[in-house]
Amino acid sequence: MRSRDQNAAHFHLRRKLLLGLAASPLMTALPGRGAWAAEAGAGGLAVTDTEVTVGILHSLTGTMAMSETGATQGERLAIEQINAAGGILGRKVKVIQEDGASDWPTFAEKARKLVVNDHCAAVFGCVTSASRKAVLPVFEQYNGLLYYPTYYEGLEQSKNVIYTGQEATQQTLAALDWVTKEKGAKSFFMVGSDYIWPRTTNKIATKHITNVTKGTIVGEEYFPLGHTQFNSVINKIKLKKPDVIFATVVGGSNVAFYKQLKAAGIDLKKQLLVTVSVTEDDVDGIGGENIADAYSCMKYFQTIKNSNNETFVAAFKKRWGDKTVIGDITQAAYLSPFLWKAAVEKAGTFEVDKVIAASPGLELTNAPEGTVKIHENHHLWCKTRVARARPDGQFDVVYESPELIEPNPFPKGYQ
Repeated sequence: MRSRDQNAAHFHLRRKLLLGLAASPLMTALPGRGAWAAEAGAGGLAVTDTEVTVGILHSLTGTMAMSETGATQGERLAIEQINAAGGILGRKVKVIQEDGASDWPTFAEKARKLVVNDHCAAVFGCVTSASRKAVLPVFEQYNGLLYYPTYYEGLEQSKNVIYTGQEATQQTLAALDWVTKEKGAKSFFMVGSDYIWPRTTNKIATKHITNVTKGTIVGEEYFPLGHTQFNSVINKIKLKKPDVIFATVVGGSNVAFYKQLKAAGIDLKKQLLVTVSVTEDDVDGIGGENIADAYSCMKYFQTIKNSNNETFVAAFKKRWGDKTVIGDITQAAYLSPFLWKAAVEKAGTFEVDKVIAASPGLELTNAPEGTVKIHENHHLWCKTRVARARPDGQFDVVYESPELIEPNPFPKGYQ
């Protein structure tokens, strides 16, 4: 395992690499910009006879960089693969990358630049719900197209967004049903970061626990993004002795939270902990030894056994380094350019309204996670999985839903 200083250096190098890429062309040589296309329906987008411009908008700096760097890597790999295969409608894809810097007003400012000034045909970006909510008015006002790659709370549907992660009924409710059925859990202590996603997720979870699984909530605490002192809430957890710690802590705060749990003597072999916010990217910073035996509920883990995933993992590591890990958000981000490509080719144009109209019903059978398809509500049908963290930073899948779960961002009784 890397030391804390080695981890810091590792993430610094990843961010430095990606920030450098943001100011340089893709690996595949791209033609000059030239005049904008006269293609009917180009809609004022940055489309020429030889290239089409897209945006990537994630946090490469700040507390969320640990969780968002992988998303950028996934999107860039997909775009490079698309270009290597000939591009889209005979055009290579050019990337303009912006850093949201873990700051929601900055996300809104950069989104406006990409959509209004740079005329991007699509933008791949955001991770937190706070950043998504900040940019949503921009995409809706100026009719941009955002591909959002993160599991989230649901309770949203926009004409201008394709959600490639899972919503609460595909993740949170599935996790609670699993831990109740398989572990007999009845009491829960909720610990989360203080913004939209954790609070709304836990609101949904509370209704499910009290009304469906007939359990109880024995504690609920929230902390600002970037918070690093969790000893007070850990003492409360030790006092309450819940069956399950239900964790929705995000970003760099996870490093402190899990290290302090271990230092306080909480043994995750004995104390159940279920998280819906920790992926392999986060564990790379937390340290596998600090989170081993915790359970995470996601739709994708790097250890999934199928030929699609084996090909993806090999390509990802070849591009970004053998020691790079791949988490749920990274894989969902990787899907986004391919889903956009499929919609553009079905529509026969880059025009946003026609690409949106062509999206429902599209299916990817070769996704690393397995088959996914776009629902009319712009979310993906997908499976859900629960996995146990290993000391080496990977996960062992212990549960997989037998079928694709239909997305339901507005579940009755949970709003």
